[in-house]
Parts: sequence; C-alpha cells; structure tokens
Amino acid sequence: MSRTITARAGRRAAAGGANRWVVLVVLCVSLLLVALDATILHVAVPSLTGSLNPGSTELLWIVDAYPLVCASLLILFGTLGDRIGRRRVLLIGYGLFGAASALAALATEPWVLIAARALLGVGGAMIMPATLSLIRTVFPDRRERATAIGIWTAVAAIGAAAGPVLGGFLVEHYWWGSVFLINIPLMALILPLARRLLPESRGVAEGPWDVLGALTAAAGVLGCVLGVKRAGAGEPLLSVLTAGPLLAGALLLVLFVRRQRRRPHPLIDVRLFSRAAFTTSVGCIVLAMLALVGLELIAVQYLQLVLGLSPLETGLRLLPLTFAAMAAGATGSYTLRRIGPRRMVGWGFVLTAAAVLLLTFMGQHDRPLLLTAGFVLLGFGLQTTLFSAYESMLSEAPPRSAGGAAAIGETSYQLGAGMGIALLGSVMNAAYGPGLDGVPGVPAAASEAAANSLGEAYQVADRLGGAAGEALHAAARHAFVDGLHLTLFVSAGLLLAGAVMALRLPRVMECPVDVEAAVEEAAAEAEAAKAARGARAVQEAKDVRAAGAGPGRVPGQPADSPDVRGPLPDAGPAGTMSGAATTGGH
Repeated sequence: MSRTITARAGRRAAAGGANRWVVLVVLCVSLLLVALDATILHVAVPSLTGSLNPGSTELLWIVDAYPLVCASLLILFGTLGDRIGRRRVLLIGYGLFGAASALAALATEPWVLIAARALLGVGGAMIMPATLSLIRTVFPDRRERATAIGIWTAVAAIGAAAGPVLGGFLVEHYWWGSVFLINIPLMALILPLARRLLPESRGVAEGPWDVLGALTAAAGVLGCVLGVKRAGAGEPLLSVLTAGPLLAGALLLVLFVRRQRRRPHPLIDVRLFSRAAFTTSVGCIVLAMLALVGLELIAVQYLQLVLGLSPLETGLRLLPLTFAAMAAGATGSYTLRRIGPRRMVGWGFVLTAAAVLLLTFMGQHDRPLLLTAGFVLLGFGLQTTLFSAYESMLSEAPPRSAGGAAAIGETSYQLGAGMGIALLGSVMNAAYGPGLDGVPGVPAAASEAAANSLGEAYQVADRLGGAAGEALHAAARHAFVDGLHLTLFVSAGLLLAGAVMALRLPRVMECPVDVEAAVEEAAAEAEAAKAARGARAVQEAKDVRAAGAGPGRVPGQPADSPDVRGPLPDAGPAGTMSGAATTGGH
C-alpha cells in the first residue's frame, strides 16, 4: 500500500514540482513557433505573389492550408497524445515542423508551397494540443494553472502579432522564403531541450484507440472548413464545391458524435458539451479568433497597399497590439479571480468591439494615433477574452481527458481563424468588387482582373498607365477602404454576440479541492517524514558509536571510567526506532 501511495506521490511531484515553471517555458517556446508561422506569411504575400505568380485560388490555399489542415487533425493527435504520450507526440511534431519549414523556404512552385504549408499544419496539430494538455497536467491547482494559461495565451498573442514584424524585417532584407527558414535553427534548439526537460504524460488508456473515429472527426472538420473557405473565395453557397464539403463535413461530425456516445471508451467525452461553461468557452474562442485573424489580414493589406508602408513598418505598427496582449495575459489570472469568467469574457468582447468600431475612422490617409489606440484596445480586449475562455474550458475537463479537451479548444481556435479569413474576406470581396465596375477608360476585362485583390488592381493599373491607370488605382483604393469599413461593422456585431454568449459562463472562479489527490499527497508526506525520522535516528546512533574513544565510552570519558551510556536502542526497519527515537513521531 505504501509503495502505491509513494509512486502516486512521485507522479504528482513530477507533474507539479519546482520544475513546472521550466516546463512552462519550454511549452511556451513551442507555442511561439507555431503562432509565428500562422501570421508571419501575411506580410510576405506581396513578395511571394511576385516571385511564384500564384493564382487567386492558389494564393488562398497558400494562406489557408496551414490553419485548415491543423484544425482538421487536432482531435486526432490530441487524443493520440492521451494514448501514447503527449511528450512523444510533441517531439514528433517538432521534427515534422522543421522539415516542412525547409521545404516551404525552398519552394519554387505554388503547389510545393501549398504542400509544405499543409505539412506545417500536421506538425502544428501535434504541437498545439500537447502544450495545452501538458499545462493541464503539470499545474493541477487551478490558481497556478490560471497563471500558466495567462502566460501561454500571452505568448500565443506575442507570436501572432510579432509574426508580421519579424516577417517584414526578413522580407525587406532577404527573400520571402526566409520567413520559413528561421524555424529550422529554433526547432534544432528546442527539440533536445524538450526531450530532456518535459515530463511524459498520458491519459486513461482503457480500451483500443478509436482510429476510425479520429479519421471521421478529421474529415468532418476539414469538410466544414473547406466549404467555408470556398464560400469566402466567392463561390456560390449552393454550388457543389461549396455546399458539398459543408454538408459532408457536417454529416461526418454528426456520425462522429453518435459513435462517441455509443463507445464505452470514447476518444472525446462528448458529455463535456452538456456543461454550459465548456460549450460557451469553445464558442467564445471561435468568435474571438474569427475577429482577430480576419481583421489582422485585412489590416496588413491596408497598411501596406493603402498607406504604402513597407513590410517592416507594417509589423512595427502592429506592435501595440502585441504589448497590449502581453499586459492582458500577465494580469489575466488576477483579474479572473477578482471579477470571474462571465464578466471577464463579456467585457473583453465589448472592449474589442469598441476597438473595431474606432478603427472604422481609418481612411485614405495615415492616422497613426488612431491606429495605435485601436490596436491597443483590440489586443487587450481579445487577449482578455481568449485567456478567460481557455481557462474556463480547460478547468471543466478532467485531467484524464486533457488531450481531448485541449484538442477541442485548439480546433475551435484554428476553426475560428480559418472562418475569419473566409467570412470577413467574403464580406470584403462583396464590397470591394462592385466598386471597380464602370471605371472611366478601363476595359471590362481589366476591371474584372482588378476585382480579385487590391494588389492585383495596382498591377493592372500600372499596365494600363495614363489616365485610365490612375483612375483604376484611385477607385481600387476607395473600394478597399469602403469594404474595410463594412468588414469592421460585421466584426463588431459578431463580437457583441460573443458578449451576450458569455452570460452563460459562471460568475466566479471556483477552485474545488481534489479530495483524492489531497489524501494521496498527505499520506505520501507522512510516509516520507516517518522514513526520514527513522533514518536520522539510525545515523545518530552510528555517529555516537563512531565518535567514542573506544567501545562502551562516551567521548572525553577516561579509559578506566565505567560505561554510563547504557545500551543503544535497537534499530529495526526504517521508521520503527524504539524508545526516545520515536518520541513525537506519531
């Protein structure tokens, strides 16, 4: 019995001991690389377009392949980590991420870059749920876990916002492929560190792993996101290429849920969705990411193509968003304990909506103070929302299902990002395209080509030249700004809907006591103290014997003096010393 208790206590100590903050640092560096890759390509799109000449559909796939593949495989690899070990899946993800980065950096054709981005998505799907589930295991106390998740979400925001800065610097001084090449030395550094420092962690391994269920979930998520992406690219909603993937994906997800309900050992405990806090948190993550990623992509295009900033200047303009997100993550744990999940998520959404509405005052000319204020409010509000939503979602899941719960959270994160690009992109295109109809002196074919994107409109205008080129250039700028305003209004509406959704979250942050863990920990501490006392008593007896001037003499006693010590107590097994050695021991 004591051996069992000691073993369990050892596992708890490995998970929550003094090194847990070192583990958090390694996990945050892992997340930083994945988050960087999600946005670092945005400022490289104009340079990439001039080098590889991708079509509009290929360009969308280059941007979307990473989040779509990653979203579709998160459940598969999250639950696989519960089964074979989260650390093992994480290390494999590191290796694949580094190899895919090399392939992307050296791509000379659009389809090669698309394939490399898809492989990066596979690596990211291995890394992201593993980092979050390890945090759930390493920090069993909710207060400490809230602090850890605050740091984790702040790092994610830093990576997402720092991506354009770093990407802008690399594109300006090197070439577009360098935005992928930097991953290789970083992965070469983090891989051996993670192998040495991270603890292995598994969930419940009862019953066989449901491979068919995992593949069904992956195909279902991919179908849904693919359908949304096609709609965002301008395809009619009822067309085969749009409605087909959407319906097939929805059907597969329904089949997946029914299969999980029937199985005695499901991949994901779908009963988690019966908890209002869990379901609401997932929905809030989707809405927050939908607003963030879509707006960020459009904002980058506005800064570069409308205001004429360089890639590096564009990245620097987004730095206030990064610093505000860092501040929200650093203070998130304290704020959550003070005001509770409901108000924290709700007011985070309201603050973000206010920032978005403030940004509607952007126009044809640069207004740096307005942009800075808007980005600060945007970063702080969204980070506040994401932190509290993640913390509430993860705390609702038991430790044995940490991988599955983390996979659900990360799926919602990536799904929201993909949907944001598609949905807000479609709103933008719907407002932008009609603004180029009937431009004086511009042929219909040129107007149709210019309607694909603002960057392409500038290229068409340069080829036309003269008065027609100038007219097309000005019309495209005005149409883009008008579309940006409409997109911001739609985004603000979605964020306010998220604030209403947050009313279903708990008012206060509850920190229940894990009774079983507390009993095990107390028993282990008592066992260790008992063994230490016994060992100390035995050592004292040996010291007394060794220090004597001879057998039976106390140090300093004359040789002819009688023995005044009496017999030493017999030392039995550790912790069972007789007499005074055990006084006060029980």
